[in-house]
Amino acid sequence: MDYGHQLEVGVFITPTNQPPAQPVRLAQAAELAGFDLATFQDHPYQPAFHDTWTLMSWIAASTDRIRIAPNVLNVPLRQPAVVARSAASLDLLSGGRFELGLGAGGFWDAIAAMGGTRLTPGEGVDALAEAIAIIRGIWETSERGGVRVDGEHHRVAGAKRGPRPAHPIPLHIGAYKPRMLRLTGRLGDGWLPSLGYLQPGDLGRGNRTIDEAAARAGRDPREIRRLLNISGQIGERSTGRLQGPPDQWVEELVELALGDGIGTFILAADDPGLMERFMAEVAPAVREQVAAERVERGTDTAPAVSAAALAKRAAGLDYAAVPASLQATAVEPGSWSYPDAQHTYLRGGRPGIVLRPTSAAQVADALRYARGQGVAEGRVPLSIRSAGHGISGRSTNDGGIVIDLGAFDRIDVVDADRRLVRVGAGATWGQVATALDPHGWAISSGDYGGVGVGGLATAGGVGFLGREHGLTIDHIESIDVVLASGELVRASRDERPELFWGMRGAGGNLGVAVAFEMIAQPVGEIGFAQLAFDASDTADLLEQWGAVSEASDRAVTPFLLIGRDRPGQSRIAQAMIAVDASEPETIVDHLQPFAMVGPLVQQQVVRTRYAGVIDNAAGGAHQGQGEPTTRSALLRSITPAAARALARFLDTGAHFFFQIRAMGGAIGDVDADATAFAHRDAGFSVTAFGMDRTRLDAAWDTLLAPHATGLYLSFETDQRPGRLEEAFPPATLARLRALKAEVDPENLFRDNFNVVA
Repeated sequence: MDYGHQLEVGVFITPTNQPPAQPVRLAQAAELAGFDLATFQDHPYQPAFHDTWTLMSWIAASTDRIRIAPNVLNVPLRQPAVVARSAASLDLLSGGRFELGLGAGGFWDAIAAMGGTRLTPGEGVDALAEAIAIIRGIWETSERGGVRVDGEHHRVAGAKRGPRPAHPIPLHIGAYKPRMLRLTGRLGDGWLPSLGYLQPGDLGRGNRTIDEAAARAGRDPREIRRLLNISGQIGERSTGRLQGPPDQWVEELVELALGDGIGTFILAADDPGLMERFMAEVAPAVREQVAAERVERGTDTAPAVSAAALAKRAAGLDYAAVPASLQATAVEPGSWSYPDAQHTYLRGGRPGIVLRPTSAAQVADALRYARGQGVAEGRVPLSIRSAGHGISGRSTNDGGIVIDLGAFDRIDVVDADRRLVRVGAGATWGQVATALDPHGWAISSGDYGGVGVGGLATAGGVGFLGREHGLTIDHIESIDVVLASGELVRASRDERPELFWGMRGAGGNLGVAVAFEMIAQPVGEIGFAQLAFDASDTADLLEQWGAVSEASDRAVTPFLLIGRDRPGQSRIAQAMIAVDASEPETIVDHLQPFAMVGPLVQQQVVRTRYAGVIDNAAGGAHQGQGEPTTRSALLRSITPAAARALARFLDTGAHFFFQIRAMGGAIGDVDADATAFAHRDAGFSVTAFGMDRTRLDAAWDTLLAPHATGLYLSFETDQRPGRLEEAFPPATLARLRALKAEVDPENLFRDNFNVVA
């Protein structure tokens, strides 16, 4: 009986407190020797032992790689809801290195002496089942409402959920008797007995009991890892089971792996010498022989997918066809990490699968898979994601494929003299700013550090330093692009120049950018002002704002934000103004005209680093809901008529967020046909976020569209006919369509303001 589990090895360390640091040193030695797991018995009534939870926390902080688990936790003396939060916390703090072994209890006199309730064996099993329900309920943060378990032994009445662990913490059950074995089959992720407590045939009988219970519960028995505590000595001659030379150990452990399904061997050892010898002379040979035999037998070694997860798979996708190179990191509905991968900043999504390549070759594999699923025919949507902030919401979907480039996050200085840097598409602009700051460099890149490099650097990049240094795309020297065919090409002024042109402004239509080489600009301390104005006379304020912005020095890039009106309160306009200068007098001089555009109600001016301005991203996974509703317009100028139209739009209340970004300056120095972003004459980018699509469109189309000279695709979610013509002038659109026909003739990249007529 072989369940095909990847073979792992652990160590079982006595948690002695004399000397206090001994178990810590042993755990560190185990990590150095190459063990996967360090485990510790839990006997809270034993004064010669450390408290196991305290010890595990200390060891987690004292190691880097090795996983940690109790072997097993004494549940009768551990309140389950507290265990759940403690386990999740330790998992988060250790970077996903915690596993949880659970036991129903023993040594009842000692448990009772500590204040625990004495239970019969049957009651102990029931109590453990209740505890597991509570623990799993606390971890299941995607469920609404509190956790409620009204058990005979453990009760929670609406306990708040969370925190969510860093990874799906496996529950390994210490079990020997039939009821506990059946519980393991129903609820456990692992079976953890000790070889010394087993009689011949017990492993086989236990496996059968677990497998039958798993099948009755609708589970694949391969979902349950089989772990085994072992002990012995490596010597020159054989004196018994696991008492002899390395060859004997190898033979006996191989038989346990292939014959009894053991996937994890946990060696009881408080001797660093035994640990080292086991890892040098036994474990590698066991792994080698097991792997070879599995190849010979054709053993299925793919991770088992639970029935619950299978039921959540999207119709129309062939999950068995996912390339081998992507299987280990793929995320599908039912995966633990799916809630962290499905949504973007504003859009709630339910993709059928999220593929997470780590190389250009794997991106090519992902595209081949997408083509085979009918993406080119329009049967299945395909989204490309760098960091998932994209306001347009195109980096997730419902029922389709997402290619997540988050692993492409390296930032390297290629040529310090030229300030040439190589940036992965999956990095965020906050990370880029932080990496460049020690050099005194920066690349203008929007106003939010959580934005991904790939999306912004293929669309435009209207940022806080834009009037001084131009769009983000203006600093790109080359782009590594995976085409729809799977071919990796380099696009630059000299190599694939037409592709280079198109990728800078319409890259989402043409290929998957995985890395960029860019020229950073020298940027030291800058001035950053946050001003608030009474905007009751909105039209006048906007007209004055536009005039002052256009007349300002290029070193000044101002943004203006207006939220939804609050009943009984004056309308407030909030300004954020970056000044690329370090001298206080220069900063004040540049800001003074802005302070006069309207009644100033609040102000703050600081000298800071560009990295400090962009260090404004919220951590954690995106939790967008529904479909984003935004509109975009580019204006050459805020004329009196445009100012009145903007004010009337705000009066409609169709928005909850409204922003004007100043352009001009260096942005306009670039020829209109130099990049696919052709609106180089725009003085301002205007964006509105709404809750109701119909209401927002009606107000926008009536009041603002007549003043627009184009739009910025990254801020536009309206995909009605006509938006492409607004985004791209006729000559630009025709050129893009010709390029699209060359590099993506099947129209694989169709879900990102498709330029195909």
